[in-house]
Amino acid sequence: MQLTDEQHALRDSARRFTENEILPHLDGWEETGELPRSLHRATAAAGLLAVGYPEAVGGDGGDLLDACALQEGFMEAGASGGLMASLFTHGIALPHMIAHGSPQLIDRYVRPTLAGEMIGSLAVTEPGGGSDVAGITTKAVRDGDRYIVNGAKTFITSGVRADFVTTAVRTGGPGHGGISILVVDTDTPGFTVTRALRKMGWHCSDTAELSYVDVEVPADNLVGEEGRGFVYIAEQFVVERIFLALMGYGHAARALALAAQYCQDRVTFGKPLVANQVVRAKLVEMHRRVAVARTYTLEVARRHVAGETVIAEACLAKQTAVDAAVAVTDDAVQLFGGSGYMHGTEVERHYRDARILPIGGGSTEVLTDLAARLLGYST
Repeated sequence: MQLTDEQHALRDSARRFTENEILPHLDGWEETGELPRSLHRATAAAGLLAVGYPEAVGGDGGDLLDACALQEGFMEAGASGGLMASLFTHGIALPHMIAHGSPQLIDRYVRPTLAGEMIGSLAVTEPGGGSDVAGITTKAVRDGDRYIVNGAKTFITSGVRADFVTTAVRTGGPGHGGISILVVDTDTPGFTVTRALRKMGWHCSDTAELSYVDVEVPADNLVGEEGRGFVYIAEQFVVERIFLALMGYGHAARALALAAQYCQDRVTFGKPLVANQVVRAKLVEMHRRVAVARTYTLEVARRHVAGETVIAEACLAKQTAVDAAVAVTDDAVQLFGGSGYMHGTEVERHYRDARILPIGGGSTEVLTDLAARLLGYST
């Protein structure tokens, strides 16, 4: 799929913003373990934070393909996976409110977040729960004009810095039909960031374990209807998986570019590395993986924008792209040799950041089984 002139311009703007406003500071943010709130405001001021969100809720307009072009620009310039995850966490924190929330929720949370003034996160995963969304145990009991929430969440992106957490809770019986979504302000008594979690990669993305102990949440903070939370979460899975696929082939493409340049410049045994046939073959294979992943992901995104049902295809696009990310970043480190294994080098960072992608947003194994059912391959 070819990008339009406008999408090319958007990608170029994102690349220049990354080069000028992000890369000079990225190593420092990776070391401190979080992004400054000022970056959200600066990104919004540049018109790059709310692309793909309706103007009616404070967004900059455009669709999923425009957002893909934007994120390609960030990744092409060398943004880290952690930066993308934390700077754009609203991509998973806001869509349920935009689709089903009241005007009050949109005014209170969506508009200021898209303006870079607030930070939101999404809390679904629980300790021991993994990808089992239907098994959520965090409980919310209705008490007059409020809910009382008790439970715990883990692996929550932007959970340390968040002003609010879009939280999946159990308001009814067992299974997916008993799940609802509440928006919880993080300054509410009883809500605690239990700890910040250190990770293999995504170092500049703050990741939290959260505790809810008798947290009182206004009933008006219910998103949509009670008991419809699982459906609302599932509605957003396609877009989330497309963005993770995009991050995957973005890591792979950047690692390929770095490795190709290094192989041109690095001289061993009197000749450039690229003079060796085995090196050229590896670069071509890396290129093939990137091209296939990008082509398929953007085609699935195009079909989604056109209104087609692409749940299975989004699962396959994610797997194709994240497999490419893991393989290509590994090959890039190999081509760099010892220098590729050094902490703080860009290729090492992409290698570490890529490893979460087959796990997050639904593990490859879970999504493969889902695709099998959707494609009619299971009994």
